[in-house]
Amino acid sequence: MTALTLNLHPVIDLTDEQFFQLCQNNRDLRLERTAEGELIIMPPTGWVSGNQNSKLTQRLANWTDANGTGLAFDSSTGFRLPNGANRSPDAAWVKKSRIEALNPDPNRFLPLAPDFIIELRSASDRLETLRSKMQEYIDCGVSLGWLIDPENQQVEIYRQGKEVEILQSPTSLSGEDALPGFVLNLSQILS
Repeated sequence: MTALTLNLHPVIDLTDEQFFQLCQNNRDLRLERTAEGELIIMPPTGWVSGNQNSKLTQRLANWTDANGTGLAFDSSTGFRLPNGANRSPDAAWVKKSRIEALNPDPNRFLPLAPDFIIELRSASDRLETLRSKMQEYIDCGVSLGWLIDPENQQVEIYRQGKEVEILQSPTSLSGEDALPGFVLNLSQILS
């Protein structure tokens, strides 16, 4: 099953509060909202994608704990992007200083674009949709993003102000300047 997109406009224009309440009232659904106000209902992933995503989140969280300069987030975390979209990347990282400067409500979506994100393509994901989403993250201020595609054994690297770099069957990825010292071992993810 692929994601279902509902175009509510112009009949319904959900406010940020209404979208938040919709998500709270439907906790079993994974919902996102585009900048144009479309509601996206995403199906759960299969067990292989779930396991791969768990490993991504675990490895990012382990590095985050050791590094101490930011916070790592899993795929259930909502971010309200500067363009008005509400997105939930598969894994994300934000500098602590940015969160502290905002002092956001801990029970709400974070009102910012993460510094770093990962999207993991599952069997139900359309590659072009994920590529558009990755570009949206970069346009909203994400410094570094990885689109990991186990089906094609490749990774697309998105960076501010640069062309997308495509790596075929890499064994690891570097966090570069966005996450200094972070190296993601791709064993058990691209296998």
